[in-house]
Amino acid sequence: MDEARRGGREAFAELVRRHERRVYGVCFRMAGDHAEADDLAQEVFLTAWRAIGSFRRNSSFYTWIYRIAVNTSLTHLKKKRREKARAAFDENAAVPVPVPGAPSSPEGSSALNELKGRVDEAVGSLPAHFRASFALVAGEGLSHRDAARVLGCSENCVAWRMHKARKLLRARLRPFLEEVGS
Repeated sequence: MDEARRGGREAFAELVRRHERRVYGVCFRMAGDHAEADDLAQEVFLTAWRAIGSFRRNSSFYTWIYRIAVNTSLTHLKKKRREKARAAFDENAAVPVPVPGAPSSPEGSSALNELKGRVDEAVGSLPAHFRASFALVAGEGLSHRDAARVLGCSENCVAWRMHKARKLLRARLRPFLEEVGS
């Protein structure tokens, strides 16, 4: 870490190697798209490289880089939402309309693959702050304490967000689960 802070490219490259999979995972859980997650993860590490000199060691590098990943992803989601809203007002823009109840997996796939698709869709529809907490705790396995450090909020806030996220997911998945169960 100290070598990377002094501008050591090889040291920073090692930090990237150690954390790239998990950073990508956070970005994917936030964006819900592999191509966007690739771009976001790259942006996270570019941001970290530019700001490595300002890293104060108040937290671990792990916590610092995840904070950058979450903030970068949230900024991306806000920008995407603004662009979508602009497109909705543009009469010439073709905005795809999701078909309710449309299967999220190809015909003939197993129920497990369809469930995974439905879960991914439900997680992707969570409000950004719930999705961020859910991605860090359920997706990355962080404790509420570590997720709180990354998100810059209290452990109680993370616990509340997780409770609300689970409640929303249960409600959104209930019709599919009842359909499969019958």
